[in-house]
Amino acid sequence: MATTVKPVIVVGIDDSEHSFYALEWALDHFFTPYAPISPFNLVVVHAKPSPVSAIGLAGPGTADVLPYVDSDLKKIAARVTEKAKEFCISKSVNDVILEVVEGDARNVLCEAVEKHHASMLVVGSHGYGAIKRAVLGSVSDYCAHHAHSSVLIVKKPKIKH
Repeated sequence: MATTVKPVIVVGIDDSEHSFYALEWALDHFFTPYAPISPFNLVVVHAKPSPVSAIGLAGPGTADVLPYVDSDLKKIAARVTEKAKEFCISKSVNDVILEVVEGDARNVLCEAVEKHHASMLVVGSHGYGAIKRAVLGSVSDYCAHHAHSSVLIVKKPKIKH
């Protein structure tokens, strides 16, 4: 008897409320209604910046600081993945793969899609304007153009006063 392989959804997270809103949205729409037997496999990926890229400019004394920066980045990654795990468990999604991969988020997420043969990538949107997006770069925009899967960009609704 042949076993069917469930489609994979990759969700990219960082330590922003926008990425956790995207995770929550994906859980609510693709997983929770079917719990505990979801029609999808879930992979949650956090891209941990390298210590050198986090510092930015290298100069005298940089080598002395790198171990401390790396330690802080590892603590942040552990906190982010633990929060994601708790989110999933609170939505009755216990079968989740959590990954921390060092590198630029754009490349890490596109590579995760390839590695897991994902049919969808879910990312949050920070809601930057055109100028800020051009200066900082947009992970969601890059993934929408380069990921070899469908890309769902989840935007947190603005609260109107």
